Amino acid sequence: MPKEMLPILDKPLIQYGVEEAVAAGLTEIAFVTGRGKRAIEDHFDNNYELDQHLRGKDEEAAMAEIRRLIEVCSIAYTRQLDPLGPGHAILTAQQIVGDEPFAVVLSDDLCFGADEGVLSQMVSLYYKYHCCVVAVQEVAPELTDRYGIVDADRQEDGSLRVKSLVEKPSPNEAPSAMAIVGRYILVPQIFDDLQSIRPGFGGELQTTDALNERARKDQVIACEFNGIRFDCGSVEGFVEATNHCFRERFNSN
Repeated sequence: MPKEMLPILDKPLIQYGVEEAVAAGLTEIAFVTGRGKRAIEDHFDNNYELDQHLRGKDEEAAMAEIRRLIEVCSIAYTRQLDPLGPGHAILTAQQIVGDEPFAVVLSDDLCFGADEGVLSQMVSLYYKYHCCVVAVQEVAPELTDRYGIVDADRQEDGSLRVKSLVEKPSPNEAPSAMAIVGRYILVPQIFDDLQSIRPGFGGELQTTDALNERARKDQVIACEFNGIRFDCGSVEGFVEATNHCFRERFNSN
């Protein structure tokens, strides 16, 4: 099973990501998949046999959520043939994205905004600054070697103007404890930056390195979002996310 299809309660991580995008007004969805991830395509497709089987049952509401997403979204798929890093995955989508600004959601990071979704908060900043926007949150200083880290100055509106970014620095080399989480809004010029940089941390093409180039040429804004984030790529984060969603659903009923 693709990790993106792991369920939090009764729907997979990838669906939470698509719902967050739609809530931010982003309905043209491109999935970058890989070998063994056909289940993602099947999930966002009509399943007439299952529809008939669930008709009139409690589970029909879950199918209605999928149908709504299929109806409001235009969905395209492409494959990353070799696992050469997150930057390479973004490059893989260039033909679909074209010459337009676009958002990136890494579904391992499950985010819930306090009043509005994380992507919605970022879209507001994009329309104000018309540049790349990254979501950040402060982490414990000893954890900087797990994240891309930004060096940035606080602005009057609460956002951060990024001076530089570095991928997974050791705690004694990190410029701050502001860590990038799996939400980006990128301008099309980022494709040129991705093509010009060399493989970085882990021998992979890193989005952080391309954004560092963009910060030198233009501006990059960091959004310290109002909300909560779970690292569902870890067992601890996955369990915490499940428990959080369980409490939110059943304590509110």
